[in-house]
Amino acid sequence: MSQFVFGCDLSMDRIDVHDHSKGVDFCVANISADVASFVSDLPTDATVIFEATSGCDRNLMDRLDEAAHRYIRINPRQAREFARARGVLAKTDRVDARVLADMAVQLKPRTTEPTDPVRAQISEFLVRRRQLVEMKKAEACRLRAIQAAALVAGIHAMIQMIEEQIVACNALIDTLIKSVPKLDNAAHRLRAVPGVGAVTSATLIASLPELGTLDRRAIAALAGLAPLARDSGKFRGKRRIWGGRRRVREVLYMASLSANRWIPRFKDMRDRMRESGKAPKTILIAIARRLLVTLNAMFRDDTDFKVIA
Repeated sequence: MSQFVFGCDLSMDRIDVHDHSKGVDFCVANISADVASFVSDLPTDATVIFEATSGCDRNLMDRLDEAAHRYIRINPRQAREFARARGVLAKTDRVDARVLADMAVQLKPRTTEPTDPVRAQISEFLVRRRQLVEMKKAEACRLRAIQAAALVAGIHAMIQMIEEQIVACNALIDTLIKSVPKLDNAAHRLRAVPGVGAVTSATLIASLPELGTLDRRAIAALAGLAPLARDSGKFRGKRRIWGGRRRVREVLYMASLSANRWIPRFKDMRDRMRESGKAPKTILIAIARRLLVTLNAMFRDDTDFKVIA
């Protein structure tokens, strides 16, 4: 770990920074020019730590990647738990920046790999696609509660426009994937697996670049599909999944709905778990985990999916 550590608390308008080596706090406007100036003034071997905040961290990450600076993008829950463990109950932007810097120095978390710009764009389009799907659902719900013909026509027009935007998003995501041969090959390999469609493959490509580089336990934990023990003394609690990358977990869960019907070994697994009295959701989570482990092995061994009865 570098002796020059900078904790950054991010918001849409500004970045509160704590320089751990000097014990100094200052602010930077969260705009490209000011962030670029801040990054250019960092020592060569500086380490910057900040929370993974949706949208607010994009500017800082891009500038750090351009300058080839090391940074740590930490889960906000981990940072809060660290603060509580230190007895820091107050929460302000300046306090959070100091806590993050202390966390980097004391825990020495692994640095984050540089962001792949194409994967980042795919992820951005996937976010927009999810927003459009939710908008379509909301309009469909409103349609059931409205009687006036003029309003019904307007909602139908809105739904049609949203559907066109979803199609456009799909096309843009597909174009981005095809623009990089490595990603295009990965997409074809993923889509050959029953249950893994275009959205699932795009999500795995954008949000799980570690696929094929970790062992089965690590990849399951990364996706939040590893069962976690809750035992104490003689008490044996139920194993539950927790944490991980939510979007990856969601698409794998949806993929398991088809995989447990069309992949023989998953179907057998489903039937065995049913016979032992497992709940339907528990079965689907187990199949989603097995599906992820299978995909991870495919990429690790550079092999395609094979249907084994």
